[in-house]
Amino acid sequence: MDVGLFDFDLPEDRIALRPVSPRDAARLLVVRPDAPQPFEDRGIRDLVQLLQPGDALVLNDTRVIPSRLYGRRRRGEASARIEIMLHKREAADRWRAFARPAKKLALGETVTFGDESESSACELGRLQAEIVAKAEGGEVELRFALAGPHLDEAIARLGELPLPPYIAGKRATDAADAQDYQTMHASKDGAVAAPTAGLHFTPELVAALEARGVTRHLVTLHVGAGTFLPVKAEDTQDHRMHAEWGTIAPETAAALNAVRARGGRIVAVGTTSLRLLESATGEDGVIQPFSGDTAIFITPGYRFRAVDLLLTNFHLPRSTLFMLVSAFCGLDVMKRAYAHAIAQNYRFYSYGDGSLLHRAQPGSP
Repeated sequence: MDVGLFDFDLPEDRIALRPVSPRDAARLLVVRPDAPQPFEDRGIRDLVQLLQPGDALVLNDTRVIPSRLYGRRRRGEASARIEIMLHKREAADRWRAFARPAKKLALGETVTFGDESESSACELGRLQAEIVAKAEGGEVELRFALAGPHLDEAIARLGELPLPPYIAGKRATDAADAQDYQTMHASKDGAVAAPTAGLHFTPELVAALEARGVTRHLVTLHVGAGTFLPVKAEDTQDHRMHAEWGTIAPETAAALNAVRARGGRIVAVGTTSLRLLESATGEDGVIQPFSGDTAIFITPGYRFRAVDLLLTNFHLPRSTLFMLVSAFCGLDVMKRAYAHAIAQNYRFYSYGDGSLLHRAQPGSP
């Protein structure tokens, strides 16, 4: 499909630079593609009325790590500053990353992060990595001087929380973001971007949903920096998704299948949960245990197998996530929904408001 079909105009002042407080005070646009009046303006707290007893919420429990690193590569007397955005772990001592400027890096070169004055490979203020592979789009593979938990500690010490560029380009990351950019369910280190639909949940909202008879189920998808990348191809079939690692435990898959067997609905909290569920579900609609990489790319025409409703924020024009929601509800419906959201002053992107999308029935526009 022509990527231009997924474009729309968004005023700059609609981009949320801070979340609302409390988190569940955000607004919620309900989209029912097959209803006579497809759009309804509600609030996140209204999920308690909008969801039904027997429904199942599926949330991503990944935790964002401080994955933006600043370092230097030296070549003789020359030195160049290098910014690294980690996006996928490949081994105990290896990460794939996006480098800026990547053209200044050569295979076999070493980048030093932190204090270059230390004498050993890594002390409290210093970490080194070798460039072992390069790919298109500024992607590199780094082999660090440390591995496992020791590397994790060094990254946590030297790294910076990676706010999305549409926020980071307007203000500096600060102490508030350390809390604001993690969901209440975050427990598994490994993401470089938050599963932002999960940011709306509070203990009070969760308790009310549980009292309503809505169950919670946790899965893990370590969100990669590829989620920030614009689609540069002119046609969707030419876009390459970056793989992300995820897991669905056997007991979680069994519980979700039981929900569906009883007539309950699967409600994915965020596109990350949806992509993982769809990656794990067979043609027969049965959700299987899953552990591994997924690079699923969902565009209009995709037949959904697992998810009935999707709670998600508002996404960028021409992005893979706007393509996904257009597949879920229909491109025409989502363009009108976003026009409605802009007109009604909804707040967009990671720290913005939410939408509750009902899956379009076959044959919907």
